[in-house]
Amino acid sequence: MAGKYSKSAGKDVERAMDRKKKGTLKSGEGGKGGSVKTRKQAIAIGLSEARKKGKKVPKKKTAKSS
Repeated sequence: MAGKYSKSAGKDVERAMDRKKKGTLKSGEGGKGGSVKTRKQAIAIGLSEARKKGKKVPKKKTAKSS
């Protein structure tokens, strides 16, 4: 059975985590939101970058309206 994420998407997340450790990963449009503080933020940014490149990543979960 195939996984939800491609290996290359995992590499993008890994790269984002490395940039967080170095302190060079920035949040917000154009990196103007300041440096990323949490692990969750770094993972989200890595997945977002993978999505933009067209890699195999599940769609974002959105809140359901009632």
